[in-house]
Amino acid sequence: MFSLLIECPPEDRDLLIAELWERGSAGIAEPDERHVRAFFEDDADRHTLGRMFPGADLREEEQRDWVAAARDLMRPMEVGRRFFLVPEWLDDPAPAGRFRITVNPGMAFGTGVHETTQLSIEALEDYLRPGMRVLDVGTGSGILARAASLLGASSVYACDIDPVAVAIAGIGFVGSVDAVASASVDLVVANISPEAIVSLAPEFHRVLRPAGVLLASGFENAEVDLVGPALEPVREIRSKGNWCLVVSVE
Repeated sequence: MFSLLIECPPEDRDLLIAELWERGSAGIAEPDERHVRAFFEDDADRHTLGRMFPGADLREEEQRDWVAAARDLMRPMEVGRRFFLVPEWLDDPAPAGRFRITVNPGMAFGTGVHETTQLSIEALEDYLRPGMRVLDVGTGSGILARAASLLGASSVYACDIDPVAVAIAGIGFVGSVDAVASASVDLVVANISPEAIVSLAPEFHRVLRPAGVLLASGFENAEVDLVGPALEPVREIRSKGNWCLVVSVE
């Protein structure tokens, strides 16, 4: 068995992990916020992998069950006031008063581990009112769309430009917010890259009804000055670690 240590920006990590699984990885670890280590059996095509991930550090590994080892690191976690996120291979019940959501770590963005997902769930708890129509842009694993439904949204629409993410989430459509009718939703949540947020900001405002709420995350503290002006009027800015979420109200 061998492994590849691949440097990756935090915002691209989950898509990289999904690609590594597709390429036959036997297990994946995340040693720090800028690196992913993927393990492969000896019969994997090292030459092809080397061309796909130039600059990756290759290391020979001892023989062990790396899938089990990686899974052992993933534990259920409480997020916000009302949610309990559980890897799909575990059967832990939710504590009293919490909603249980099953997640598939590593297959698409939005496992609940990342600070931006936590920020988005916490903001949904505060701003989503029962009966709202919600749009989740860049749904990834679908965790935010499921959270919105559990919080009482009357309708939840989800979209992602990645067909693999939509297939994994089992919810929504392949596409983006430009396919949604004007003034049709009460709340938009978008946990995507800062560049995408700025680019799509006019579309977010277009699809929101009067007094609608926009929850935008996926960017670091240092990027607030880039994102904030596109999301005016800004009601509040939240942070967790190095990551931020902006709340905008029409």
